[in-house]
Amino acid sequence: WNVLLSFPGLVALIQLLFLPFFPESPPYLLLQKGDKAGCLKAMKQIWGEGNYHTEFDDMMKEKAVTKGTKIMNVLEVLKEPSVYPQLSTMLLLLLSLQLCGLKIFQTANLQESIIPYVSLGVAISELISIIFCSSIIDRFGRRILLWGGYLLMALILVLLETSLLLSDQFLWMRYCSVILIFLFIIAYGIGP
Repeated sequence: WNVLLSFPGLVALIQLLFLPFFPESPPYLLLQKGDKAGCLKAMKQIWGEGNYHTEFDDMMKEKAVTKGTKIMNVLEVLKEPSVYPQLSTMLLLLLSLQLCGLKIFQTANLQESIIPYVSLGVAISELISIIFCSSIIDRFGRRILLWGGYLLMALILVLLETSLLLSDQFLWMRYCSVILIFLFIIAYGIGP
Protein backbone atom coordinates (compact mmCIF):
# COMPACT_ATOMS: atom_id res chain seq x y z
CA TRP A 1 0.00 0.00 0.00
CA ASN A 2 2.92 2.35 0.64
CA VAL A 3 4.07 1.93 -2.97
CA LEU A 4 0.53 2.32 -4.26
CA LEU A 5 -0.06 5.49 -2.26
CA SER A 6 3.28 7.01 -3.30
CA PHE A 7 2.67 6.34 -7.00
CA PRO A 8 0.80 9.66 -7.64
CA GLY A 9 3.75 11.50 -6.07
CA LEU A 10 6.14 9.74 -8.45
CA VAL A 11 3.96 10.66 -11.43
CA ALA A 12 3.83 14.30 -10.26
CA LEU A 13 7.63 14.36 -9.92
CA ILE A 14 8.06 13.00 -13.46
CA GLN A 15 5.64 15.63 -14.75
CA LEU A 16 7.57 18.39 -12.98
CA LEU A 17 10.84 17.20 -14.48
CA PHE A 18 9.52 17.07 -18.06
CA LEU A 19 7.19 20.09 -17.92
CA PRO A 20 9.86 22.67 -18.88
CA PHE A 21 10.43 20.84 -22.18
CA PHE A 22 6.82 21.21 -23.33
CA PRO A 23 5.52 24.34 -25.07
CA GLU A 24 2.97 26.64 -23.53
CA SER A 25 -0.66 26.23 -24.55
CA PRO A 26 -1.31 28.12 -27.83
CA PRO A 27 -4.58 29.68 -26.56
CA TYR A 28 -2.77 30.84 -23.41
CA LEU A 29 0.02 32.42 -25.44
CA LEU A 30 -2.39 34.23 -27.73
CA LEU A 31 -5.26 35.13 -25.39
CA GLN A 32 -3.37 35.85 -22.17
CA LYS A 33 0.07 36.92 -23.36
CA GLY A 34 -0.82 38.35 -26.77
CA ASP A 35 2.13 36.48 -28.34
CA LYS A 36 1.05 35.61 -31.91
CA ALA A 37 4.46 34.30 -33.00
CA GLY A 38 4.77 32.18 -29.85
CA CYS A 39 1.28 30.81 -30.43
CA LEU A 40 2.11 29.70 -33.98
CA LYS A 41 5.43 28.24 -32.82
CA ALA A 42 3.68 26.28 -30.05
CA MET A 43 1.09 24.98 -32.54
CA LYS A 44 3.88 23.67 -34.77
CA GLN A 45 5.64 22.09 -31.79
CA ILE A 46 2.50 20.35 -30.58
CA TRP A 47 0.84 19.37 -33.85
CA GLY A 48 3.80 19.29 -36.23
CA GLU A 49 4.21 21.14 -39.49
CA GLY A 50 1.00 22.24 -41.14
CA ASN A 51 -1.33 25.10 -41.84
CA TYR A 52 -3.07 26.24 -38.66
CA HIS A 53 -4.67 29.42 -39.91
CA THR A 54 -8.20 28.18 -39.20
CA GLU A 55 -7.37 27.40 -35.56
CA PHE A 56 -5.46 30.66 -35.26
CA ASP A 57 -8.39 32.63 -36.71
CA ASP A 58 -10.76 30.93 -34.24
CA MET A 59 -8.51 31.99 -31.36
CA MET A 60 -8.36 35.53 -32.71
CA LYS A 61 -12.18 35.62 -32.80
CA GLU A 62 -12.26 34.35 -29.22
CA LYS A 63 -9.75 37.04 -28.25
CA ALA A 64 -11.96 39.70 -29.84
CA VAL A 65 -15.02 38.42 -27.96
CA THR A 66 -13.23 38.29 -24.59
CA LYS A 67 -11.34 41.55 -25.05
CA GLY A 68 -13.33 43.48 -22.45
CA THR A 69 -13.50 40.59 -20.00
CA LYS A 70 -11.30 40.89 -16.94
CA ILE A 71 -9.31 37.77 -16.15
CA MET A 72 -9.39 37.06 -12.45
CA ASN A 73 -6.96 35.06 -10.35
CA VAL A 74 -8.07 32.53 -7.75
CA LEU A 75 -8.20 35.01 -4.86
CA GLU A 76 -10.27 37.46 -6.88
CA VAL A 77 -12.71 34.68 -7.78
CA LEU A 78 -12.99 33.69 -4.11
CA LYS A 79 -13.73 37.32 -3.16
CA GLU A 80 -16.47 37.60 -5.82
CA PRO A 81 -19.89 37.39 -4.06
CA SER A 82 -21.65 36.05 -7.16
CA VAL A 83 -19.77 32.72 -6.94
CA TYR A 84 -20.51 32.07 -3.24
CA PRO A 85 -23.60 29.88 -3.86
CA GLN A 86 -21.79 27.70 -6.39
CA LEU A 87 -18.64 27.55 -4.28
CA SER A 88 -20.48 26.63 -1.10
CA THR A 89 -22.47 23.93 -2.92
CA MET A 90 -19.30 22.48 -4.37
CA LEU A 91 -17.49 22.52 -1.03
CA LEU A 92 -20.44 20.93 0.72
CA LEU A 93 -20.61 18.16 -1.85
CA LEU A 94 -16.86 17.51 -1.73
CA LEU A 95 -16.77 17.44 2.06
CA SER A 96 -19.81 15.20 2.32
CA LEU A 97 -18.36 12.87 -0.27
CA GLN A 98 -15.10 12.64 1.67
CA LEU A 99 -16.75 12.10 5.02
CA CYS A 100 -19.56 9.73 4.06
CA GLY A 101 -17.40 6.80 2.97
CA LEU A 102 -15.75 6.12 6.32
CA LYS A 103 -19.03 6.18 8.24
CA ILE A 104 -20.76 3.95 5.70
CA PHE A 105 -17.95 1.40 5.80
CA GLN A 106 -18.17 1.36 9.59
CA THR A 107 -21.96 1.09 9.52
CA ALA A 108 -21.84 -1.73 6.97
CA ASN A 109 -19.58 -3.71 9.35
CA LEU A 110 -17.18 -4.73 6.60
CA GLN A 111 -14.28 -6.99 7.47
CA GLU A 112 -10.93 -5.25 7.89
CA SER A 113 -9.39 -7.43 5.17
CA ILE A 114 -11.92 -6.17 2.61
CA ILE A 115 -11.44 -2.43 3.28
CA PRO A 116 -8.28 -2.04 1.09
CA TYR A 117 -10.13 -3.61 -1.84
CA VAL A 118 -13.08 -1.31 -1.26
CA SER A 119 -10.71 1.67 -1.31
CA LEU A 120 -9.26 0.41 -4.58
CA GLY A 121 -12.79 0.03 -5.92
CA VAL A 122 -13.55 3.64 -5.00
CA ALA A 123 -10.53 4.81 -7.01
CA ILE A 124 -11.59 2.66 -9.97
CA SER A 125 -15.11 4.12 -9.74
CA GLU A 126 -13.67 7.63 -9.91
CA LEU A 127 -11.61 6.65 -12.97
CA ILE A 128 -14.65 5.15 -14.69
CA SER A 129 -16.70 8.29 -14.02
CA ILE A 130 -13.97 10.55 -15.44
CA ILE A 131 -13.66 8.49 -18.62
CA PHE A 132 -17.42 8.19 -19.05
CA CYS A 133 -18.14 11.86 -18.35
CA SER A 134 -15.46 13.13 -20.72
CA SER A 135 -16.91 11.01 -23.51
CA ILE A 136 -20.56 12.11 -23.07
CA ILE A 137 -20.35 15.74 -21.92
CA ASP A 138 -20.23 17.12 -25.47
CA ARG A 139 -23.18 14.99 -26.53
CA PHE A 140 -25.58 15.81 -23.67
CA GLY A 141 -24.29 19.08 -22.22
CA ARG A 142 -23.48 20.06 -18.67
CA ARG A 143 -27.05 20.92 -17.61
CA ILE A 144 -28.47 17.46 -18.37
CA LEU A 145 -25.49 15.78 -16.72
CA LEU A 146 -25.93 17.91 -13.59
CA TRP A 147 -29.67 17.24 -13.31
CA GLY A 148 -29.28 13.56 -14.10
CA GLY A 149 -26.34 13.23 -11.72
CA TYR A 150 -28.20 14.85 -8.82
CA LEU A 151 -31.32 12.76 -9.41
CA LEU A 152 -29.28 9.58 -9.67
CA MET A 153 -27.33 10.48 -6.52
CA ALA A 154 -30.57 11.08 -4.61
CA LEU A 155 -31.96 7.71 -5.71
CA ILE A 156 -28.71 5.95 -4.79
CA LEU A 157 -28.67 7.61 -1.35
CA VAL A 158 -32.22 6.39 -0.65
CA LEU A 159 -31.21 2.87 -1.67
CA LEU A 160 -28.01 3.15 0.37
CA GLU A 161 -29.88 4.19 3.50
CA THR A 162 -32.27 1.28 2.99
CA SER A 163 -29.41 -1.18 2.55
CA LEU A 164 -27.67 0.12 5.67
CA LEU A 165 -30.86 -0.26 7.70
CA LEU A 166 -31.28 -3.84 6.49
CA SER A 167 -27.60 -4.82 6.78
CA ASP A 168 -28.09 -6.28 10.27
CA GLN A 169 -30.86 -8.60 9.05
CA PHE A 170 -29.26 -9.62 5.74
CA LEU A 171 -25.48 -9.95 5.57
CA TRP A 172 -25.43 -9.65 1.79
CA MET A 173 -26.82 -6.11 2.11
CA ARG A 174 -23.37 -4.97 3.28
CA TYR A 175 -22.02 -5.71 -0.16
CA CYS A 176 -24.97 -3.92 -1.73
CA SER A 177 -23.96 -0.88 0.33
CA VAL A 178 -20.45 -1.01 -1.11
CA ILE A 179 -21.78 -1.34 -4.66
CA LEU A 180 -24.12 1.60 -4.06
CA ILE A 181 -21.17 3.68 -2.83
CA PHE A 182 -19.34 2.90 -6.07
CA LEU A 183 -22.43 3.89 -8.06
CA PHE A 184 -22.77 7.09 -6.02
CA ILE A 185 -19.17 8.03 -6.84
CA ILE A 186 -19.75 7.32 -10.53
CA ALA A 187 -22.97 9.40 -10.53
CA TYR A 188 -21.16 12.21 -8.73
CA GLY A 189 -18.29 12.14 -11.23
CA ILE A 190 -20.58 12.13 -14.23
CA GLY A 191 -22.89 14.87 -12.94
CA PRO A 192 -21.82 17.39 -10.31
